[in-house]
Amino acid sequence: MPKNKSAAKTRKAAAKRVKTTKGGKGKKMLQKAARNHLLINKSKRAKRVDRVEASPTKTKILDRLLPNG
Repeated sequence: MPKNKSAAKTRKAAAKRVKTTKGGKGKKMLQKAARNHLLINKSKRAKRVDRVEASPTKTKILDRLLPNG
């Protein structure tokens, strides 16, 4: 029997959509909407800047959904 019954589990659907930056801050990075087609025509920079940091409000929600990172 686990010691801590109420251990929070990671929501896998959220984990697949959010990347956490490496380093000390661990910011949550999200991809902008509707940016997953016609990628062959986009430059490397255009594809890279499609990832943006989550807003403070969303970060609070994501911290609850992703308790382990």
